[in-house]
Amino acid sequence: MEQLAECPAESDLAGRASVCEGCPGQALCQSQGRIDPDQEMIDIRMNVIKHKILVMSGKGGKSTVGCMLAQVLASQSCKVGVVDLDICGPSIPKLLSVEDQVVVNTEYGWKTLLSPHNGIKVMSVEDQEKQVCLHVSKCILVNGLIKRFFKDTFWGKLDYLICDTPPGTSDEHLTAIKVLKNVRPDGAIIVTTSQGVSIATVRREVNFCRKMGVKILGLVVNMSTFVCPCCDELTNIFPEDEIEKLSEEQKIPILARIPIDTRVTACCEVGRNPVIEHPNSQAIKCMEQLVRSLFNVYK
Repeated sequence: MEQLAECPAESDLAGRASVCEGCPGQALCQSQGRIDPDQEMIDIRMNVIKHKILVMSGKGGKSTVGCMLAQVLASQSCKVGVVDLDICGPSIPKLLSVEDQVVVNTEYGWKTLLSPHNGIKVMSVEDQEKQVCLHVSKCILVNGLIKRFFKDTFWGKLDYLICDTPPGTSDEHLTAIKVLKNVRPDGAIIVTTSQGVSIATVRREVNFCRKMGVKILGLVVNMSTFVCPCCDELTNIFPEDEIEKLSEEQKIPILARIPIDTRVTACCEVGRNPVIEHPNSQAIKCMEQLVRSLFNVYK
């Protein structure tokens, strides 16, 4: 006889137990509770990648921070890939200058797009026509495409795979976490500004990660200050009381504070590599601090 006191989401009865009746997530659990014949291939692809990092945010420049993280890692001789899970709002192709490239299917799987930024491997939605199609049939296609980014893409051996997720928390996040369940990602970096609206979203993301068993590596405070283009003086923009309070309450470290640097911003806007063009800028120095903080987490 069935005796279940808790949610059976991780069991074979997910979505089919009597306690699931009336639960709004019942249909999703039913679809995900079956044995996935593709999981073995996903595990093979992901097992040769040393570190898998989710970059999350509600508001706050998540994709730019994720790309700059990849650029700094690549500049330090790491083999890096970036997978763009923000299917309906992809910005990675522009930031990493692969907009004109097309995904090619080979006998080994989908061939990654190759960024001129130190050879970063990229997988993203490659053209506007497909984006329109995805908007029309989002519920049918998006989660399946995310799964194929992991299963069908020939990533090869990498030191880091940066997973740029959509804003907030959504089915896309659930899909990514599910397909990586056997090769658990290192954790999530949550990007935020110190504004109250952004921090409220971060609280929801923290709860989501903990419920899903995803380790939170730390917070990145983006747009923390403004760098004067003339003298490099830093000016505070938003009060940081709330972000400090959140960090202390949730016991989540602040890994880095990234200032607004107009030179770096201009670089990113046109798909150039700020790590190469402005290596001494305040923003890049802070990104290098983020990488050092991550290395310390792994020790």
